[in-house]
Amino acid sequence: MTSLPDAPTTSTTAAAIPDVEELLDLAVEALGGGRRDGQHRMAVAVADAIEKGEHLLVQAGTGTGKSLGYLVPAVRHAVAAGNKVIISTATLALQRQVITRDLPLVAKAVTPQLPREPRIALLKGWHNYLCVHKIGGGYPADEPALFDLPGGEDHPRAEDAGGSGGARGRRKEEGASLADHVRRLHEWAGETDTGDRDDLVPGVPERAWRQVSVTAMECLGGKCPMLADCFPDKARTAARDADVVVTNHAMLGIAATGSPGVLPEHDVVVVDEAHELTDRVTSSATVDLSMASVENAARLARRHAGTNTDALDKAAQDLGTLLVTAPAERFPDGLPDNLRTAVGAVRDAAREVLSTLKPDAGGAKGQAAGQPDSGLKMAQGAMLQLFETAERMASQDTTADVLWCSRPDNGWGGFGDNVTRLHAAPLHVAGLIRTHLLGEATGVFTSATLALGGTFDAVAGTLGLKGEDAPPWEGLDAGSPFDYPRQGILYIARHLPAPGREPTTEAQLDEIAELITAAGGRTLGLFSSRRAANAAAEAMRERLDFPILAQGDDQLPTLVRQFAADPATCLFGTLSLWQGVDVPGPSCQLVLIDRIPFPRPDDPVKAARARAVEQAGGNGFMAVSAQHAALLLAQGAGRLVRSTDDRGVVAVLDPRLATARYASFLTRSMPGFWPTNDPALVRAALARLDT
Repeated sequence: MTSLPDAPTTSTTAAAIPDVEELLDLAVEALGGGRRDGQHRMAVAVADAIEKGEHLLVQAGTGTGKSLGYLVPAVRHAVAAGNKVIISTATLALQRQVITRDLPLVAKAVTPQLPREPRIALLKGWHNYLCVHKIGGGYPADEPALFDLPGGEDHPRAEDAGGSGGARGRRKEEGASLADHVRRLHEWAGETDTGDRDDLVPGVPERAWRQVSVTAMECLGGKCPMLADCFPDKARTAARDADVVVTNHAMLGIAATGSPGVLPEHDVVVVDEAHELTDRVTSSATVDLSMASVENAARLARRHAGTNTDALDKAAQDLGTLLVTAPAERFPDGLPDNLRTAVGAVRDAAREVLSTLKPDAGGAKGQAAGQPDSGLKMAQGAMLQLFETAERMASQDTTADVLWCSRPDNGWGGFGDNVTRLHAAPLHVAGLIRTHLLGEATGVFTSATLALGGTFDAVAGTLGLKGEDAPPWEGLDAGSPFDYPRQGILYIARHLPAPGREPTTEAQLDEIAELITAAGGRTLGLFSSRRAANAAAEAMRERLDFPILAQGDDQLPTLVRQFAADPATCLFGTLSLWQGVDVPGPSCQLVLIDRIPFPRPDDPVKAARARAVEQAGGNGFMAVSAQHAALLLAQGAGRLVRSTDDRGVVAVLDPRLATARYASFLTRSMPGFWPTNDPALVRAALARLDT
């Protein structure tokens, strides 16, 4: 929990609370800032939406100050009405900014004008916290044995229900073994007040973290002997008592899939970085099944409950045999008959094992009678998850899902870990969001990129706000303090050939070299694939004298710091750079985009969604691929101007952005830079900036 020190209740009554604009002025003054008209428009719109119970989409460009634009009305409403507000972010960086800086500052600034001091809390998923019972030996060790596990330190952190991801959480100590990481975690357990994984700097690999944490399904709950010291339980207690709770999109994703009790009761949910919500909900609702996952559940049942798993073992072998030759493709009509039968056998065997996994009143081996059996709880959790996954995949009606198989030899929709898997993802998440996130709460969605093609309709549709029986909503473009036509140029290299299957072309590399030379370095290169980024980086290192950094050379935060520190340096990379880089000033005066960032044509979920749109009489390409590209182009182009003093060029090396029928939809989604197709003019403009 994060909160301000206790303060006496003020004499202000709810009816006498100043309006949201007056409170916003107090908060901005406390920050040492000045009035921003867009921020005021946003704050008033958020307050009105909350009062009316009407959903709101707000596009607030960089520099608007959107966090205060929603925090001030959120705090005012929570205290005045006595109803909880949930604030969700997509990234760990923004979550930290909100909970450690912006929200405490707002609370402190407006408290004298409120009936009482706001209470604030931070809430993450169960697995994001240390388990003190597991640290104390209350759970059996994972298999294989902890210190015999090779390569554990090389496994990056998997984004879980509570974490926000990010490079910092994946950082590892140089040369540290799994045992070293776990010993360090045990030491940290005696020092931390929160047990929050994201407070551990540097972080540890996922495999090490699993040794000291449990999932919600593995938790003993009220039967745990360490309940009084439980970190996730303390976080949930604080969230229940708070006025404003800060969480993340992964938690919203779990709530959207219908899991009860994930979030405390609330009447308003504010979603920052809202352009990422549908992907996070999709991820939370996606499951996979493999021979290894079946065998793992069976092993836990045998080890911790002594249960006979012969039928499940046979079902695992039969499934594994079929997966060896299963095609890596999407199954638009459900699983093929042989796979459906095999998965059905897994489902039936898992159901039978589940019926035998009952608590033993005599206690497990080595436990006193009446003590909770943590090993049995782990086995129950794994078997229940296996049963629910197999039941979903083997259903006769899978029209609500996208089913596909991924193989290790092509990584198509898989995890790149040499395991063949079946996957199931929701075909649509709009209904999940409408029912489970917005059914009883007012939603405020905000981002710098929500108006795709110049309207909010596309994003509103993905959030469940369009179609039959859709709830009322409003859209607001709060604008930007930046003068985009005067601060930036959008250069489309119309003379280049359209990109093909190759990562780069000689003509493209020549164009990149000329532009970087004119800019004197100062280039952020955004590429559609790691292969293209690496190819361009190698070519520029051979042709130019400027330092060229490529994603993968080091941790991403380190590369961004090096890029920002030296204006001559260039940084090339892929998706993480499109949305996560904030480098104002002279180090970033040229943003290169190699091609329109359409999704891969073999992306199973997007391909299925496009097909569904077409079957309903719509344009699948525009509804799925073009919207995906528009969002990324808006995010990528937004890396250029981060302050009122920034100047530069966004160069798109794909002529389709000028010639294709969908080009205007994409360019309307981008900041309103001055457009040109003239390479000589652009080089001259860059050269002037470099003097």
